[in-house]
Amino acid sequence: MAIATGIATHSVASESLAYQAVSSAMQKAGLSIASSVLLFLTPEFARDPLPALHAAARAASCTQIVGCSAAGILTEADWVLDAPAAAAMVFGPGVSLEAMREAPGNELLLTLAAPNAIHTEWLDQPGRRFGGVSGDATGQGPFGVWQGGRVAQIGRCEVAMRGAEGVVGVSRGVRPLSQRPFAVTQSAGLDVQRLAGQPALNVLKRELPLELCTDDPFPLHLIMAGIADGDPATAIAEGRYRLAPVISVNSRDGSVTLSVRPSSGEQLFWGMRQPLAAENDMRLMLERLHQKLGGTPDFGLCFPCMGRGPYFYGGVDRDLRLIQQRFPGMPLIGFYGNGEIAPFNGSNQLFQYAAVVGLFRHV
Repeated sequence: MAIATGIATHSVASESLAYQAVSSAMQKAGLSIASSVLLFLTPEFARDPLPALHAAARAASCTQIVGCSAAGILTEADWVLDAPAAAAMVFGPGVSLEAMREAPGNELLLTLAAPNAIHTEWLDQPGRRFGGVSGDATGQGPFGVWQGGRVAQIGRCEVAMRGAEGVVGVSRGVRPLSQRPFAVTQSAGLDVQRLAGQPALNVLKRELPLELCTDDPFPLHLIMAGIADGDPATAIAEGRYRLAPVISVNSRDGSVTLSVRPSSGEQLFWGMRQPLAAENDMRLMLERLHQKLGGTPDFGLCFPCMGRGPYFYGGVDRDLRLIQQRFPGMPLIGFYGNGEIAPFNGSNQLFQYAAVVGLFRHV
């Protein structure tokens, strides 16, 4: 099986970067014709990706070009943020990316989507979806998603990995600040007003490390709310919770505003984004995936949140480094996105500040 990656960067965005990335991958894989190509481009290409797609098709002698634009890109060799770049993974005979021609059932689907193309009705359709959300660093700028060498007008694509079996995991990397959740006893709109009968902000400040208990400014970028699913006594330990970013805090009435609408009676705990916790979580997740796959993976895909990458880790992408150390030489490709998609607790979910990893073996 021939699978390899290539990455190219320059100070100026041009279609030649896509050609260079694909050509490098083709040379490493020893291919003259690829069955499929995964191509990820930085935001500079988002407004008009077609010249780059055509260049990639020429380099691979293949029209099945699948991918999207993103805030940053990565391979097993390197990561790139804040510079024009292209990353490609080429597939030789035996493995290919194919569009679904019938209902997928429980099949694993690589899914790439623009922010405005995501909705729960689609996520809940048959198939186990994993991938990331296209976009730029702001989440507001231009974006592009492509399949079959053409821009996907609906803003998303999903393809099956033919000839390979895979496993997918999610590393959320949040350190819970309490051992069990608190009951939401009062809420209004997006505001959590009281937890276990106490002002929600008071509960949050009580759980925070002392050095973060400040109002100037309050560390909103590090705090998440965890909403338990099922038995609250074991939800944290078993990972049965969904995370919601904290949008604001109100010292006047003690409320905390979330990105999702809380409901009275739900069980909620506070968590903190922390590099060491994220790194440990990623390490454990990779071990679980390796055991579940039942052998050494032939290639991998990685979709970290832009807020989880090198900026979070102080200039080094520790998630990527862990993958490199655990599976040395394994072809890997991915991008830093504005959301991550993966099957979790029996349904397809959209994550934030997480890293989604898929490991695959040839069958």
